[in-house]
Amino acid sequence: MFENSLMNQIRDRFCHVDTCPYQGPRIFFENAGGGLTLKSVVEVNTELAGIPDNQGRDNPASHELVRIIAEARDNMRTFLGVKEGPVFTGESGTELIFRMVRAAALGSPAGGNMIGSTLEHPATVSASKRWARIAGKEYRAAVHDNASASITAEDYASIVDADTRVATIIHTSPVTGMTVDIPAVVKTIRSASPDCIIILDGIQHAAHGGLSIDEYDIDGYAVSAYKVFSRHNYGFAWLSPRLATLPHDHLDGTPDDFWEMGTRDTSAFACTSKVIEYFDWLGSHFTDSEDRRARILAAGNAISEQEHDLVDLMINGNEAQRGLRDMPEVFLIGGHDNPAREGMVSIIVEGKPCAEVVADLNAKGIRTHVRKADYFSGNILEPLGRPTCIRVSMCHYNTDHEVLTFLRELESIVKAHVEANASAA
Repeated sequence: MFENSLMNQIRDRFCHVDTCPYQGPRIFFENAGGGLTLKSVVEVNTELAGIPDNQGRDNPASHELVRIIAEARDNMRTFLGVKEGPVFTGESGTELIFRMVRAAALGSPAGGNMIGSTLEHPATVSASKRWARIAGKEYRAAVHDNASASITAEDYASIVDADTRVATIIHTSPVTGMTVDIPAVVKTIRSASPDCIIILDGIQHAAHGGLSIDEYDIDGYAVSAYKVFSRHNYGFAWLSPRLATLPHDHLDGTPDDFWEMGTRDTSAFACTSKVIEYFDWLGSHFTDSEDRRARILAAGNAISEQEHDLVDLMINGNEAQRGLRDMPEVFLIGGHDNPAREGMVSIIVEGKPCAEVVADLNAKGIRTHVRKADYFSGNILEPLGRPTCIRVSMCHYNTDHEVLTFLRELESIVKAHVEANASAA
């Protein structure tokens, strides 16, 4: 766990870290639905919202907007770990994925197939199914394992072949919290289809560990800003040079690798720079390196370790408080001992509607969320025969005290449920 002094500094950098302006004091375990927002993001967004000038004009304000955007692009490359290929913003991570998948489906050789998995979010699945049909390609999905709630290279090996044109992979599931072994999956795909265009959904993962995209041998990666301590209504993505130059929507006369449509929102770039500055600052507590990339990676490693400790405490408890493992009435998706888990648990209190559990926790000042077997989460819940689950999603700014409070309150909810059933019987 982070030392108290550092944790206090971390939490002081975020808005509403322990208090909801509409509810009052609360613990925020709904980070997969959108992380807390950095105060610096709110400040720079407010500052730039009032600037009337556009980019590309010959005046001091316009020059500064251009500088902010150029600086942010450099920051994005450093954060993502890429040297070549454009980085750009769009409406959302989902919108960016749809655009990348469309270009890959229509721009890759005719025929063949497109592949993904049943672990994925509908951002990639819906896009792939739609554009595979339009492009005249077969769509195939590797089936994830219910017990581990994840997908493996071996699962992809069962569906990839020499005719695979496009592949999508989810970096981390927003329902199960399980991260995927990206290098292993990519190696399997490339072994069968070396020229396959590979697109990653990094929306859930980006806030929870370091990124090294140049090491992944992929072609596209998408991030949603609101999941990484920024505001809603924009995302950013990276494209490999070959994906970037496939035919796609762009204005005549712009470069072949130009993907942005219309005047840019300078504040989106500035907000992203503030997020990356935060990673830089955090990493400086874990390395003496003067290299910014090294500090950002150190931050990613520290975040991963902190969240691992929080998850371990939630599952195993301590001497004074039982964890989920020792609550027989609580079913944990993916099992208790799963090294792929990243900052999240999805649970079910047997016999008690998940919505009631979430409402009971909310009444006690603990924010969680119900996932339903709908188009967002049915791919995970339906094979388990579960209509709903409770997602408890943490981030590195959460504390051991918050985890223990959650466990204590959940235990009281479970106890009341068991006693009520016993009385009814």
